[in-house]
Amino acid sequence: MLSRKGLIPEDYLLTRLAEDVLQPKFKAKAGKARFVAKNGTCNVAHTNIREQGRFLQDVFTTLVDLKWLHTLIIFTMSFFCSWLLFGMIWWLIAFAHGDLDHRGDDFVPCVTDIHSFSSAFLFSIEVQVTIGFGGRMITEECVSAIIILIVQNIVGLVINAIMLGCIFMKTAQANRRAETLIFSKHAVISIRNNKLCFMIRIGDLRKSMIISATVRMQVVRKTTTPEGEVVPLDQIDIHMDNPVGTNGVFLVSPLIICHVIDKNSPLYELSASDLLHEDVEVVVVLEGVVETTGITTQARTSYVAEEILWGQRFVPTVSEEDGMYAVDYSKFGNTVRVPTPCCSAKKLDEVGGIAQFKMNEGVTLRASVRRRRGGAVVRRSRVDSR
Repeated sequence: MLSRKGLIPEDYLLTRLAEDVLQPKFKAKAGKARFVAKNGTCNVAHTNIREQGRFLQDVFTTLVDLKWLHTLIIFTMSFFCSWLLFGMIWWLIAFAHGDLDHRGDDFVPCVTDIHSFSSAFLFSIEVQVTIGFGGRMITEECVSAIIILIVQNIVGLVINAIMLGCIFMKTAQANRRAETLIFSKHAVISIRNNKLCFMIRIGDLRKSMIISATVRMQVVRKTTTPEGEVVPLDQIDIHMDNPVGTNGVFLVSPLIICHVIDKNSPLYELSASDLLHEDVEVVVVLEGVVETTGITTQARTSYVAEEILWGQRFVPTVSEEDGMYAVDYSKFGNTVRVPTPCCSAKKLDEVGGIAQFKMNEGVTLRASVRRRRGGAVVRRSRVDSR
């Protein structure tokens, strides 16, 4: 089975996102375009490219990037045109040598059994594809025919190498493997290890592993420099607290990727109320080497403000059953509410951290409880006096 232990529900959408098919997709605010779509495609249109000839300098990559329909048309036409071209050449050789005229038995033609352009076209196919039906063959009479035979074989090998290599690269593209690398639909912000953290969950549905997997995050937002320059897509890297403590992740089971919101974070001054009207997008990139093919693959997604849940965390998905660990992917994107300050990480640092914030909240809560209890005692005394 392709999926691990067959734990994927039937209605599970095997895309780069862990989301229910029946649920509506989230959309960004009106007037704010996403930089990276949820399925990983970049929402960028390249226009007014004047130097179109640069694409022809790298023909192989251009062929691989084409759509399948265009690739198959080029694949077919490249062989057909080469057969047609050399068929015309073989017909000219036969016409120049007089092979088309019916002569005596002592006449030796350049190519036997060529009587028309149709037979020359069939001979061209036999030479390039090395079929060899046995009726038509080249003789030692014409040196030009021998040279054309060598040239056509070389041209046929080059066309085979280019087109078959192009078809192989299209079928083995790395983005196909990325279809089973999934991200949680939502990102969450909550307290983890007494720190305010931004978290997402990633997973791999296949048994074959992603070697040297790494995760990168960037915040994409519109910024203005002190000099007044407007940067419409300012990409700011954010540091992550790796769950396994190394540069790569061991993606055997779903992992929660955590970013500690500290003073070096672009989310440092972001609060729960600011998140409601902030035009911010967090781009997540998962890269690694496919174990079975050795090809580097990359999966991408992004989270806009509407897809970031404040005060929630992910529920566990891994449990131990019968001496082995089982992953329940139906809980992959599930979250639960947890007590989380609504203020920004900057304000938390100003009050002395999350521990001091909890202490202040506890004092306020106890004082309010005393006031409520005191009011209840006063009301009771008033009732007894009556």
